[in-house]
This record gives sequence, C-alpha cells and structure tokens, in this order.
Amino acid sequence: MNSSDIAPARLSNQLLGKKKCKTPGEVVAWLGAVQAQDFAAAKWALGLRMQQATDNDIENAFNDGAILRTHVMRPTWHFVVPPDIRSLLALTAPRVHAINAHMYSKLELDDDLLSRCHAVFTKALRGKKFLTRSELANHLAENRIKAAGLRLAYMIMHAELEALICSGPRRGKQFTYALLEERAPQTKKLRRDEALAQWTLKYFIGHGPAQLKDFAWWSGLTLQDAQQGLDVAALQLAHEIIDGNTYWFSPNAKTAKPKTPAALLLSIYDEYTIAYKDRSALGGEQYSEGLLAMGNALTSVLILDGKIAGTWKRVIKKGKVEITTNPFRSLRKEEREAVKAAAFGYGEFLEMPSTLT
Repeated sequence: MNSSDIAPARLSNQLLGKKKCKTPGEVVAWLGAVQAQDFAAAKWALGLRMQQATDNDIENAFNDGAILRTHVMRPTWHFVVPPDIRSLLALTAPRVHAINAHMYSKLELDDDLLSRCHAVFTKALRGKKFLTRSELANHLAENRIKAAGLRLAYMIMHAELEALICSGPRRGKQFTYALLEERAPQTKKLRRDEALAQWTLKYFIGHGPAQLKDFAWWSGLTLQDAQQGLDVAALQLAHEIIDGNTYWFSPNAKTAKPKTPAALLLSIYDEYTIAYKDRSALGGEQYSEGLLAMGNALTSVLILDGKIAGTWKRVIKKGKVEITTNPFRSLRKEEREAVKAAAFGYGEFLEMPSTLT
C-alpha cells in the first residue's frame, strides 16, 4: 500500500464504493457514529451508502428510532444506533463534559441545577411524550428554572451526555426529545477497556486506513486512551507504514482503483471528509487553497476518485433540485459524465427531478 491507495481504500471501507448497506441503521452501525448537525446532509450521507434509499426512507427510520441523534462526541450531534449509544456515551461523555466545563460555569449551571433539570425532563417526557426544545423550556420555567438560548442548549446537551434524553420523532420539521430508556433498550455494560477496544476496532474497520491521531480526533478521546484501545484492537487489524505514518485498517479489506472516474457530492461534514485529523489524502495544496478561500461559505465538496475537486450547492424550488458545481479545474468528458450521474442520484434520493449547472 502507498499514499495513492489510501483514498480508494477509504471509499470502499466507508461504503462509498460498490459495497452498500440495506438500511440506515446498518450504515450507522458500520461507521459507529455519523456526524449529523446538518440533518439534511446527514440523511444524504446515509443514502449514499445504501443500495436504494430516499430521503423519506431515512426520515422514517429516524422517526421510528432505528437511528438516534444526540450529542456524543467533540461535541456535536451524531447519528448512533440504539444498541451502541450507551457504550459510546460512557467513553466520550466525560471528555465532552470537560470541554463544556467553562460554559457550564459561565452559564451558572452547577450540579444541583442540572440535577433539577434532569428531574423536570424525566417527568415531562415520561410515557413517550416527545417534546420540542421550546416545550422543554416551558416545563423548566414552570419549575422556576430560567432556560433560553445557550443556557437551554447546554442544559439539554448535559442531559444527552448523561444518557437521559435523546432524539424523538420529528413533528413536521421540528425536532423533539425523548427519554433514552424509552428509545433504546438496555444493553450489557462493558468494562472501559472492552468499550475502548470495541470502538477502536469499529473506527478503523469503517474508516481505515487511518492513523491513531485520526481516531483520537474522531472520538474526542485523548491520545493515551486511543492508544490503549489500539493496543487491544491491533491483533484484529492490519497496518502499513506510509510516508513515515502508521495506518490501521481491516485485514479483510479488498479495494481496487476504479477504471472509470467516480464522482460524489458530499457535505463537508460527511464522515469521508470530517473523520480524520490528517486530511492530506483528500488532495493537494491547490484544493486546500480553493477551500480556504471560501471560508464559512463552504458547505459541500465535489469528490472525484476520492479527492476534493471542487464544491457544489443545491437549491430546491418548484418541485425540483438545481445543483451547481464549481470544479477547481477543467474536467475531462468522462469526469463530467460522472458528475452528471452523481447529480442524477441526488435527485433520485430527494424523489424530484434534478438539473446540473
């Protein structure tokens, strides 16, 4: 294996090649967790990794509780499957709490107050009474707890990290919250070393080839904890030293570079682009400079054969989706055809006609 093999291997292991899953839950379970603060883009990330999928299929899986959305790493929202959520929270929540500690103090959220918030949430949500954020705020106000803006957001995040609440079904376009115990069955509690090994293995099989620092970044764990997990999981992984860096991956992974160009329309938060500390495999300096010039305007990237080759955006109006691409270089005919196919696939996912500019 050399540096040019990293991108195609990751595409395959991340289910962006020929290998696909049948359900949203299978995708999330394979990857471990899927970043999901941009809900629409996160649904598309799952759809890309399924044999056949529409936006509505994934919306239904979310509403049914087959996949859950909660704060679990770094901190930001992720999709997680019910059987995995507690073991991942047990590993990552202490780290996220440490990151949030300054804000807890600034917002005057001490242990006693947060305990009162938990009691209010538990009573309000008991019996699958799914409530929106504003409705939870009303319940807090009824109990003389001031909650709005960032203060409310951190109250809710704390309850998520403590495995008390998670996502409920959407009410129209509004998100709701539910008691975790009513959305996810209790599972056997793992020892910390067992959980570390489990999640280390899951990451490198679903995201490899990757480095130890990539796993630490993705999980939010310390390098020491990540190394401890790798020490146990290493026996079930293969590794190669490439350009002086050690990459770990599944020993069963079989990848081949595609004979024809392959194009992907990805969010910048897709696991393929976001799940690594070292993102050099995504392309050279010309791509980095093009992306940096966009600043906060950057939301989506065009991928050609595993490398960032430009950006794209969508506009939905009058029952169709208009897709505009901005390649960083002139595309060959076969590359343009690959981009057209990717745009057509996105329209099929949304179940509406697509046009490409």
